Amino acid sequence: MTFASIRRGYHVIKTLLQYGLDEVLPPKMTPWYFKLARNSLFWIRNKHKNKPGGERLKLAMQELGPVYIKLGQMLSTRRDLLSDEWASELAMLQDKVPPFDGALARQAIEAELKAPIESLFDHFDETPLASASISQVHTATLKSNGKAVVLKVLRPNVEAKIQADLLLMSQTANIIDYLLGEGNRLRPAEVIEDYRVTILGELNLKLEALNAVKLRNNFLNSDALYVPYVYEEFCYPRLMVMERIYGIPVSDIAALKAQGTNFKLLAERGVELFLPKYSVIIFSMQICIRAIFLSR
Repeated sequence: MTFASIRRGYHVIKTLLQYGLDEVLPPKMTPWYFKLARNSLFWIRNKHKNKPGGERLKLAMQELGPVYIKLGQMLSTRRDLLSDEWASELAMLQDKVPPFDGALARQAIEAELKAPIESLFDHFDETPLASASISQVHTATLKSNGKAVVLKVLRPNVEAKIQADLLLMSQTANIIDYLLGEGNRLRPAEVIEDYRVTILGELNLKLEALNAVKLRNNFLNSDALYVPYVYEEFCYPRLMVMERIYGIPVSDIAALKAQGTNFKLLAERGVELFLPKYSVIIFSMQICIRAIFLSR
């Protein structure tokens, strides 16, 4: 490991311990050698004893940055693994991450556009509409047609921070792979490599814009899904501009009920949209299973 990775690793451990996350682990996950290692870091104290465990984990992941926030987002969907309290806290990492300065967002947007925002947009709001781990969203209207749009811009220096954490994770995974031996089924190095490809793909907003255009074209005549229009002429690796639409998050059950949503139809539409994506995989699995039985 490099010195930078060791230093970052210490910072990660220090942050987790300062939020007292070692104290919320069940006894079966804290064997004697874990307790020995924890006691060896006696100078790092829990500074958040008054906060519940779910909130501690959310705050720790926020402090550690994009890679860990993304991990928290993934965990928030696993209510089979986490309690409702913990899952609800982590769900706040979806779009309620503390924002960065709107003035910095303006600078980043203008750097991509190579022009002042006011030359292309009216009513640009420096207060973000939403803020997530990798990017932040601001509202405006297009000068050319007066339509409402949102501008999605990457956080400052987010690429370097993610690369540093991915390097640490990869080096740690390689060590675990070595310790477990060739016969291990966990294969942490492969898991981290898959995660690396996924998260790095999210750092290119131009690529995201192109994918959104393809998706919109595929569902132009659909009653089940509406994909916002993307203004490709204003899309760059660190900036994406698209039509602003209004809606209710599918997780906000109370609001959906208040507007009289047909949940049966909503579920049917969800299945219709979900199944085509996996139909080829399912069909292939059926062929494989049938071939196995026929060969017996």
